Amino acid sequence: MNLPSPAIVARNAVRPLPRWALALLCLAYTVAGYLGRAPWRGEDMAAFGYMRELALARTGWSAPLLGGLPPDTDGLLPYWLGAWAIQALDGWLPAALAARVPFMALLALTFAATWYAVRELARSPGAQPVAFAFGGEASPEDYARTMADAALLALIACLGLMQYSHETTGYLTQLACSALVFAAGALLPARMAWGAVAAGAGLAGLVLSGAPSMAALLGTGSAWLVWQALPATPRQRALGAATLLALTAAAALLAAALGLWRWRIVSYEETKQWQSLLRLFIWFPWPAWPLALWTCWRWRQQIASRAWHRHLWLPLWFALVSAATALLTQPADRALLLALPALATLAAFALPTLRRGLTALIDWFTLLFFSIGAIAVWVVWLAVQTGVPAKPAANVARLAPGYVPHFSALAFAVAVAATLAWGALVWWRAGRHRAALWKSLVLPATGATLGWLLVMTLWLPLLDYGRSFAPQIAGVSAVLGPQPGCIAGQGLSRAQLAALSYHGGLDVVPAAQAGLCDWLIADGEARARLATAGPAGRWELVASVGRPTERSDRLLVLRRAVLPTPSTDR
Repeated sequence: MNLPSPAIVARNAVRPLPRWALALLCLAYTVAGYLGRAPWRGEDMAAFGYMRELALARTGWSAPLLGGLPPDTDGLLPYWLGAWAIQALDGWLPAALAARVPFMALLALTFAATWYAVRELARSPGAQPVAFAFGGEASPEDYARTMADAALLALIACLGLMQYSHETTGYLTQLACSALVFAAGALLPARMAWGAVAAGAGLAGLVLSGAPSMAALLGTGSAWLVWQALPATPRQRALGAATLLALTAAAALLAAALGLWRWRIVSYEETKQWQSLLRLFIWFPWPAWPLALWTCWRWRQQIASRAWHRHLWLPLWFALVSAATALLTQPADRALLLALPALATLAAFALPTLRRGLTALIDWFTLLFFSIGAIAVWVVWLAVQTGVPAKPAANVARLAPGYVPHFSALAFAVAVAATLAWGALVWWRAGRHRAALWKSLVLPATGATLGWLLVMTLWLPLLDYGRSFAPQIAGVSAVLGPQPGCIAGQGLSRAQLAALSYHGGLDVVPAAQAGLCDWLIADGEARARLATAGPAGRWELVASVGRPTERSDRLLVLRRAVLPTPSTDR
């Protein structure tokens, strides 16, 4: 039974979004956050540490170690990508920047896979808008391209994408690979060659990134929806579904051969707090999730029908699997990252059903939110540079003691250009192209890019000072001197070990090998265990070096105590 479509789209509503503008927006969003900064503490620093060890041939490729510790994730693909890039670009780019090059490509791949997936889904018969009695409705090709543009804008606008898509970790690798599987579910069976390539690369990448369960669930669900795809013939649908199932089975066998199947379900009593999860589900996929809910409501008859419309059920399946993973595993925010392309797709299909009053509300809210945010970034930057206004300057001095302001003419020029472009876009949006279908997502996507650009240009030196290990490691190196010799580590995290090696040039051995070392560096929380450090004997505390922005995060520098020589007098 053919159900009436809730989408009403006139021909003038699918006017193209300029390719240069969309490409420039994606480029600005991708590059900002990768250039000009040091590796940040946490998983970004730890991942870079393993990449650097591999690139320098200090550890094995199949079982990398950092200070004697294996990675805390099973997937090795992101470490391999970063290490290969460091080796290939040696002498051309610094190691930290070279390691980020493949991850820039992965983010661009995520954008491209989402765009092509939505274009193919929008071509399906169930996604088409209502045909007008006397013509004038949008053509299927123009409608599909417009919906793809809108979905890409919705993805860029998601607040949760900003930080995690600019870290050199396995979560970005999983995002790109899940987007490839999503594209394969949309392309098959109409485009068998491209669909098979996308499915194979995406499923294998998920397995090698430490997410074999996601690969199995997403691949199996996509195969079922390909089997239901219309208007393809039964033979085409069977071939497409069989291809996806075979590739999913091959990915499962690969995971079994590498021993990557793990039970990662966590107990609610131990790790989950429902209030924090609720906040996460509200802000992380904003503003895509309200539009996605609106899509589910307006297209509810198509969702409930037995036709299994792929333009609705494919993104629904990916979003539900990712949301369930976020509820049942840790870290929840990284798991929810994989839902963003699917939620952006659902958000795009809300646009043909929105009323004019609702679109105006979205525009005004977006305009105020991002304009106020941009003004705040500029005010704080001005206060740091000049001391005026005094209150923001005092707050920064209190939160980041010892920080010396830096002025970069290039960063300032980029920030000014981005702010002027925002003002021009607001003027353009108010005056023209009011009928364009993608108009309600232009301001959210551009506003998110503006905010990210301003933070990663004007605030980048301050963020580096607060989120990098460099100031703390500089303090440790000053205590150790130019040639400290053997150094042991006790209770150090992987990120701390990587920072000591990269920023300080220090090779730290495990505490079990401390018998040959004169120095020991320990995490501040290990103070109670330092009276005797195993076979190494007793140690004297020389210095306690904290991070400037977090005094409780301290590294203890200890030197071997000189024990008195036993007397030989009788």
